[in-house]
Amino acid sequence: MTQPAAAPAAVKSAARRRLSLSAGETLAGFLFVSPMLIGVTVLVLLPIVAALALSLADWNFVQGWDGIEWIGFENFRKLWDDPAFIRSIRNNFLFLLAVPVYMLISMVLAVLIDRYVYWKGFFKVAYFMPYISNIVAVAVVWQVLFHPSYGPINETLHALGFANPPKWIADPKFALYSIMMITVWISIGFNLIIYIAGLQSIPRDLYEAADIDGASALVKFSRITFPLLSPTSFFLLVTGVISSFKVFDIIAVMTQGGPIGSTSLMVWYLYDQAFNNLKIGYASSVSVVLFLFVILITAGQWIAQKKWVNY
Repeated sequence: MTQPAAAPAAVKSAARRRLSLSAGETLAGFLFVSPMLIGVTVLVLLPIVAALALSLADWNFVQGWDGIEWIGFENFRKLWDDPAFIRSIRNNFLFLLAVPVYMLISMVLAVLIDRYVYWKGFFKVAYFMPYISNIVAVAVVWQVLFHPSYGPINETLHALGFANPPKWIADPKFALYSIMMITVWISIGFNLIIYIAGLQSIPRDLYEAADIDGASALVKFSRITFPLLSPTSFFLLVTGVISSFKVFDIIAVMTQGGPIGSTSLMVWYLYDQAFNNLKIGYASSVSVVLFLFVILITAGQWIAQKKWVNY
């Protein structure tokens, strides 16, 4: 007569054990990810919240916390009346043109290396070296190459008959394009490695079927390689656009935003306002606008990828 009463008790006991086990696993999971969560919270989330708050204030951190003056959206109004800030936005969007350029070069090189070149490992390392090299060393090398009077590039142009070659980073008309060329040179290696990985995931039987049908190399590239590399291209496009809005180190080492603001990008302008002019609130408003640009462009890419990315 006690069995019917014991059965529900056993069921309840088993349910409690499962609940306890599940709670223990959840706690263990949180303990394992807690270092990353703490790092993201302290280094990412809190600075974002602080920047949003300080964008509504006029504050010089030298004055301490007592010097904060809350001014609402006045910083954002000043931004759109600031020609230096507008120029930095224009420079940043012009700088975006470097992304499709090095993506295209990387894709072509990846196809050539993967299909037609021996010593693939050597070429991978050779192209990847600029990406992992110290940016200061890279900047010094390119400063020598771009020297307006005695640089190897202009000396070569003189030898080829160009009487007045560009002054490159010393010329406001060419300075930003010079930085873009350096960025293309640096970024090719990373994109090349990713594209080669994408190429190796394409089934070989597709190319064999195309060979049987007599398809040319151009047809195979346009009908097989390019469409099946679209997820890789989408990944590199998103990361490349985000990286172009974060360019700072090469500007800081080579031009400091000059000459006459021709290479001043948004991150450099933010840094200049925060740490040279000590306008923390104004710089925070720049960071908010930069954040919104990145979010909107990335969201636009996610929406548009449905029309050209083949998974």
